[in-house]
Amino acid sequence: MQKLKNEELKRLSEEGYRNAHKTPIVIVLDNIRSLHNVGSAFRTADAFLIEKIYLCGVTGCPPNKEIEKTALGATKTVEWSHVKNTLDAIKELKKNGYKIISVEQADKSTKLHKFKTQTNEKIALVFGNEVYGVEQEVVDESDVVLEIPQLGSKHSFNVSVSIGIVLWQLVTERISHEN
Repeated sequence: MQKLKNEELKRLSEEGYRNAHKTPIVIVLDNIRSLHNVGSAFRTADAFLIEKIYLCGVTGCPPNKEIEKTALGATKTVEWSHVKNTLDAIKELKKNGYKIISVEQADKSTKLHKFKTQTNEKIALVFGNEVYGVEQEVVDESDVVLEIPQLGSKHSFNVSVSIGIVLWQLVTERISHEN
């Protein structure tokens, strides 16, 4: 087995990405403090052809060298906007037909592996602050709360890891339905 060189990967150009059919998923970052986590969200969103990222509250915005350090150019491909208040972004997304899904630990959450979506269903995934999680008022407005099962002694994943886990699960589920 031989590792592939970058030119053999057949990746989209920036223009190709912008023109490609996107996965009908948006990411909402609810007051994410770490610029490295923001950059990682962009890079992961690019990898899964996500429609857009909403950067809410204190979440840092491009251009920023700390975001770029982990985004590796994905801020040029993934559409984004800043919304001062996360709840305003949620209300706008609901009005546009998105199912609001907060990724959080809650008393009536659905375990990620038991959650199913429709192939073309428009969903907005809300990921919360590194310390406080998703704001309760946003959880209250959510259609679903997803929880990633954890088996160890720690109570949470890093937000960038959570984004990767959830997107992998949801996007691969959609891909498997298409084939």
